[in-house]
Amino acid sequence: MCGIAGFFGAGDEAILRRMTARIAHRGPDDEAFLVEPDRGAFLGFRRLSILDIAGGKQPMTTADGTLTVVFNGQIYNHRELRAELEKRGARFATDHSDTEVLLHGWRQWGGDLPNRLNGMWAFAIHDRRTRKVFFSRDRFGKKPLFYFASRNAFVFASELTALREHPAVPTTLSQRALQKYFAYGYVPAPLTFVENVSKLPAGHSLTLDLSTREHRIERYWHYQPAAELDGRPEAELIEEFSDLLDKAVARRLVADVPVGCFLSGGIDSSAVTALAMRHTGRERIKAFSIGFEEATFDETRYARLVAEHVGADHQIETLSVQRALDILPDIAARWDEPIADSSMLPTYLLCQHARKQVTVALGGDGADELLAGYDPFRALRYARWYEKRVPKPVHRAVSLMAAKLPVSHRYMSFDFRLKRTLRGLDHPAHLWLPVWMAPLAPSELDELFRAPVDLDDVYSEAIEAWDNCASHDPVERTVAFYIRTYLQDDILVKVDRASMLNSLEVRAPFLDCDLVDFVRRLPARMKLRGSTSKWILRQCAQSLLPREVLTRSKQGFAVPVGQWFRDGLMPPALPAFNRAFWDKSLAVHQSGQSDQRLALWANWILGAAITG
Repeated sequence: MCGIAGFFGAGDEAILRRMTARIAHRGPDDEAFLVEPDRGAFLGFRRLSILDIAGGKQPMTTADGTLTVVFNGQIYNHRELRAELEKRGARFATDHSDTEVLLHGWRQWGGDLPNRLNGMWAFAIHDRRTRKVFFSRDRFGKKPLFYFASRNAFVFASELTALREHPAVPTTLSQRALQKYFAYGYVPAPLTFVENVSKLPAGHSLTLDLSTREHRIERYWHYQPAAELDGRPEAELIEEFSDLLDKAVARRLVADVPVGCFLSGGIDSSAVTALAMRHTGRERIKAFSIGFEEATFDETRYARLVAEHVGADHQIETLSVQRALDILPDIAARWDEPIADSSMLPTYLLCQHARKQVTVALGGDGADELLAGYDPFRALRYARWYEKRVPKPVHRAVSLMAAKLPVSHRYMSFDFRLKRTLRGLDHPAHLWLPVWMAPLAPSELDELFRAPVDLDDVYSEAIEAWDNCASHDPVERTVAFYIRTYLQDDILVKVDRASMLNSLEVRAPFLDCDLVDFVRRLPARMKLRGSTSKWILRQCAQSLLPREVLTRSKQGFAVPVGQWFRDGLMPPALPAFNRAFWDKSLAVHQSGQSDQRLALWANWILGAAITG
């Protein structure tokens, strides 16, 4: 895992070195540069050595000097691709570097290269013959790529703070991104917090023509359900799913450095850990967990149960309130682009905990999104019934009564879920999900920004994912929403930043391309059956995990921030604007009139990032 940065056009080597210095945490093992002032090409690289430590150095250039690549990520099918390319005449200089596969792959397949890759990546290939630069980002956006384009310079980097070291990059805060941040809790691609600076969306490639300074963006992949496997015996589908997941785990265990697993005690990470143990045994795999002093947020009992069952070498670290509060300002200031996800704290500490013993860790990311694991999936059935049968006046009366329920700050308390669900039902079905999850309700957005907010624009990404889904099944539409927005711009950003700040590589077997292609062709009932989420995973895990883990309710990786705000434990907030709104929000939260935990957290994180 690494960090990349560079630019084409105006600038000098000193700027490039400042950019790469900003992402030193992403690659503490090595740094290198390719500087060609006559061509206006400046490429920088920071390396976290994982694979082919001796031969995988970057920027990497072909023997004839025509192609150069800088690459952040891992290509899990690089061995198969190397064999195919060698049959076609490619001559490799490295022993087993996945980076070199990109160079020969570009020469062989051109812009179709991303469709051949199974992995996570953000890379730039400079083709001197065609005077073009090809950028690509993996299907789900596990690896970040920010860029800024002008007539004088095209600047790119793994992180926004590195990008902004180039003097051509603007610094103006994007008001549209700010609205979306408080509507989603994150800024969806391609927007960023900086005006005219973009994120290359997941599943997209960008081609820069150095002769004209123009660039074009193309989508090479996006998730579309097909249900092509409907009609096949369920036992066959369960067996094939199990085989594909097992192969995905095996691919991600390949490294020239120590590998471990995250183990939360939920079914996703538990299944990954169990399969990893089958391939490696007790001597190599360590499983890492974070515990919480707050009982309703703690899963370590289940993590211990799984570790004992599969024989993993289990390492637990407990998160105390004071420790979390002590490190919070520093983490928020270093987070690059803010996301209002409180699980950033335990994720960061988990990565810090794991990095003491391993350089690579496997996690369960992606399972909830692909296999209908979140609470809103189960809420859809009741929401559709409610919408059809409950008149609007009755709905308003129910909402008023629900608002009077006492506020509880326990994990996913009944009052929290009920009030959120009713809030979403004020709106059309394509807005249910984002409004359920939003830090601020639409009426609160209007109040914060002191003007009516255009919901069709603020939630355009969610609406597009819902309306353009190939299936009209609400479960599949919800999967599409989660993959298009929440997975790409919250979950994977959180894991990337938390891991890279600790120089740790995290791999996600559930996002394996072969496994995902299989899952998207499953009928929805194999994902959500009645109130049972991740149904097919639970079936294949019956031979891997204790029954108590298979049947337990889902618990997210959350921290009790609502209680922290109520008790005055959080450091003082630094609101970027409309202080009166935030003072009122804190007051009603602390008095118990309303649960404003998500909004207060979003505001606190934004303020810490701006002033950090």
